[in-house]
Amino acid sequence: MTRRYSLIRLEVATPCACVPCSTWVDLFLLRHGIAVERFAGRDHPDRSLTQRGRQRVDAVLTHLVTAGLRADRLISSPYARALETAWLAYRAGLAPEPECSSFLKPGGDHHALLPQLQGRCLLVGHEPDLSAFAAALLAAPPGLLRMRKAGFCHLRWPSTELPVVGTARLELLLRPGLLLRGAD
Repeated sequence: MTRRYSLIRLEVATPCACVPCSTWVDLFLLRHGIAVERFAGRDHPDRSLTQRGRQRVDAVLTHLVTAGLRADRLISSPYARALETAWLAYRAGLAPEPECSSFLKPGGDHHALLPQLQGRCLLVGHEPDLSAFAAALLAAPPGLLRMRKAGFCHLRWPSTELPVVGTARLELLLRPGLLLRGAD
């Protein structure tokens, strides 16, 4: 049986030329890649990415960079698997050097970062926190969104909107399997 794969073309929408980019906040969310297994069923901050995890993250980042995506700021969870993913984003040319924030740890208060978000920001973190954060910004029911490992989400809202919660719109939600179909 022959499998056919269609080429998925990723295009990043740009705002109308009549609206300056500075009037929007573009928030990019990236979940860390596949990490080594948990020890004794407990999560551990030092778990790193597997080789397959690094490869999948690299492949997703290549697609995003090729589509012209670029962040002005990169903030990551301090956990090893997220920070490693953030450094891969930096090396791919998607964003500047990563900063760490404890607000992006599993169970952290992602909403505390909202006052710091301006321009085009990339946050690298964990599930279910990233999806819950995105759902809150969209005023969507909890559990509606789910980000897979190496998954990517783009939210946008007017920079003048306060409070932000409930004002964002979903621009893009990517499952890595859609970009990597046939690559594994």
